[in-house]
Amino acid sequence: MVGNTATIGRRLRHELEQFALLTAYLYVCFGALLLYKTAILNGAGISYAPYGLAIVKALILAKFIMLGQMAHIGDRYDRRRFIYVIIHKSILFLILLNILSAAEEAIVGLFHGRTLGASLAEVGGSALQFLATSVIMLLILIPYITLKELESVLGEGGVWQLLRQQQTGHRSG
Repeated sequence: MVGNTATIGRRLRHELEQFALLTAYLYVCFGALLLYKTAILNGAGISYAPYGLAIVKALILAKFIMLGQMAHIGDRYDRRRFIYVIIHKSILFLILLNILSAAEEAIVGLFHGRTLGASLAEVGGSALQFLATSVIMLLILIPYITLKELESVLGEGGVWQLLRQQQTGHRSG
């Protein structure tokens, strides 16, 4: 029983570490985008300061991504070329995030007394805004999925070890 509790404890700690790292990564990405949006709007004389939005969105999307990983989204295509696996999984996770974000917004909207249609209209804004948000999210997902796939190839901690490794050799070019 003690060994089982220790295993659960290790697994819980690992999941919390992964969640914290993913949240931090998303927070930095979203924070940079919101800073850029704030700078543009302030330059046009429009006051905009959504300081808590980046962390809230990072926490929610990190949980959605981890749920997708637990559901093994895209894992059945692992035997394809590495680049195709990364692109495929990134697109699948983008679809998952769009669906779960829409569901989350609908639930929050219903809780606040809005209709389902009104809540879903707020999710993506215009078609152009939805497309722009999706492209940005895909660009955020690709490096994350790449690191996760590299970790699966190199083993636990392999990417970190590779990043810390001293560069040796001679480059020509």
